[in-house]
Amino acid sequence: MRKLVLAAVSIAALTGLAACQNPAEKEADARADAVEAQADVTATQLENQADAAPTAAQADALNAQADAVEKKADEKADAIKAEAGNADGGMTTSNTPPKS
Repeated sequence: MRKLVLAAVSIAALTGLAACQNPAEKEADARADAVEAQADVTATQLENQADAAPTAAQADALNAQADAVEKKADEKADAIKAEAGNADGGMTTSNTPPKS
């Protein structure tokens, strides 16, 4: 059920953004969404294993691993989107990271 809700929300978000993005940004968003969706599946599997773990320590370790998977995927997705945002030097995109 969670996966279906995530997929529906992702599709709605992509549809809303499609009109104001260039092709590179659209492709990057699709790749980033795929990275996040795969991480969600992996994290859910780890959380399910945690629920069935025989000890609290094992459950905590599995939940921590699930959190790490999600965090890493978010960082990777952000990097994918930022790279696409810089494809034109940041002249026309709204997701260009600030200069440091």
